[in-house]
Amino acid sequence: MLDSILRILALTRKELLAVLKDRRSRLSLLIPPIVQALIFGYAATYDLNHVTYAALDQDHSAASRQLLAGLDGSRVFERVADLQHASDVSSVIDARRALLVVQIDADFERQLLSGRGADVQIVADGRNSNTAGTAMGYVADIVEQFNDDWGGTHGFAPPPVRIVTRAWYNPNLETRWFMIPGMIGTLTLIQTMMLTAMSVAREREQGTFDQLLVTPFRPYEIMAGKALPSMLVGMVQATGVLLVAQLWFRIPFAGSYLTLYAGLLLFLLAAVGIGLLLSAVAATMQQAMLYSMLLIMPFSLLSGLTTPLSSMPGAVQYLTAMNPLRYAIDITRRVYLEGEGINFLGADLWPLGLIAALTLSAASWMFRHRMH
Repeated sequence: MLDSILRILALTRKELLAVLKDRRSRLSLLIPPIVQALIFGYAATYDLNHVTYAALDQDHSAASRQLLAGLDGSRVFERVADLQHASDVSSVIDARRALLVVQIDADFERQLLSGRGADVQIVADGRNSNTAGTAMGYVADIVEQFNDDWGGTHGFAPPPVRIVTRAWYNPNLETRWFMIPGMIGTLTLIQTMMLTAMSVAREREQGTFDQLLVTPFRPYEIMAGKALPSMLVGMVQATGVLLVAQLWFRIPFAGSYLTLYAGLLLFLLAAVGIGLLLSAVAATMQQAMLYSMLLIMPFSLLSGLTTPLSSMPGAVQYLTAMNPLRYAIDITRRVYLEGEGINFLGADLWPLGLIAALTLSAASWMFRHRMH
């Protein structure tokens, strides 16, 4: 066992030297993720076409039903729950069942008829700041239409309904609070997968792969020696983006660093497994880079980084289950913004473990097949 560990460490040192010996290579691994995190933090916007909401109608009047009918009749809002008590608001948002909760007080219609106006409280899930802000803008449009209809019917000039909003986990609805934590996984995936995919291809191009085959290295030792440097680089890059989020953008970290890095470690295992699988297939570095780029774009688009998964077609949502980046982004956002513990991340951790096990097993089989 000790000899095996020493061989893995020796191969890891060789890989790190191959990657880091050139100053330009070092800069390309460390600087781009930080620059990209800064760019995305300032320049990201979205559109929205599907919003889930829950209704807490404590009035049950004709006026409250008319207002909610305006939401239900739009093509954007879908009512997923009718709440009975104010204490139910936290559970429906924490479980991500609804992006918004529309709360109507018990004297809603009476205040409207008195001419004083009434409040409608919108509680938004601020973990997705841009989506929540856009959704509340849509609510404001529907309320404005309600005001026009109600005022025309009852002869009131001033807007009878006012909206009072609150956003949880992101009080000011800053987009970068939502974007930057997601970039921790995204930028790490790009470099880690490409670095791993090109490692074996580089050996083949330089003619040193055949030399590895006649050394005492076993297939799993070669895999471990190729995987560890990429994971170390990935951890350094993730730390760099995390520091940008905290020191530059001043986004408060609500969770545990231990939980965050545990989730990132499992994610990196999955990313390295995919990279090793690509490296076992690719014959040249150019092929390895091409295969990596072919995967990186779909992984990014189907991750929930810029487009909510709930807005995607059903078949595409099932397809995202095979995307490790989807789970990494969910883990980083939940730990960073919500302060979730590892015992609440099981729905994200076990798919990452399964992807890592499948890809690493497949890569190991292909390595053994090529070495015999």
